[in-house]
Amino acid sequence: MIREKVAVLISGSGTNMAALLYASRAEDCPFEIVLVASNDPAAKGLVLAEAEGVPTFALSHKGVARAEHDKAMDAAIRESGAQWVALAGYMRILTPEFVAGWEGRMVNVHPSLLPKYTGLHTHERAIEAGDSHGGVTVHLVTAELDDGPILGQTPVAIIPGDTPETLAARVLIAEHQLYSRCLAHLVTGDKSAQ
Repeated sequence: MIREKVAVLISGSGTNMAALLYASRAEDCPFEIVLVASNDPAAKGLVLAEAEGVPTFALSHKGVARAEHDKAMDAAIRESGAQWVALAGYMRILTPEFVAGWEGRMVNVHPSLLPKYTGLHTHERAIEAGDSHGGVTVHLVTAELDDGPILGQTPVAIIPGDTPETLAARVLIAEHQLYSRCLAHLVTGDKSAQ
């Protein structure tokens, strides 16, 4: 089987990157991780990627113009041979030029049931609103923040006494399962990722 090449962008611990990486080790997985890149050279996920034998690239965004930083990230991704980009806790808003260069081939995981609660503090907002469920969405990336076509969602019940932290912990489990499934469907052209 020919596997599609994926670059994963992270900013922190890289748990979703790890979930994608370990999913890619399954014999029937249609993708492989060829690069883990970060805007934070101290991101813990880079250490894990290196230990697992995955090439890494890191470039701090501090003191670098957004467009210049995105060009450098784009160059590293293309040099890796990646055909797809998976954002996994990448805490940077990407330039429209970067997004356009990967149109239809860049995916993101977001900790809410979009279109509800774009941006940050999603769990806190869901609890405060009295929602019965939080959840996770995997979507294609567009120039609009957290607004691309939805590839899959998993609702996660909000239980009495939940805090943003306790809800986040359960949502993260759902993220780890949904993301690799949606990415596999995307790279094979299968539209039934749900």
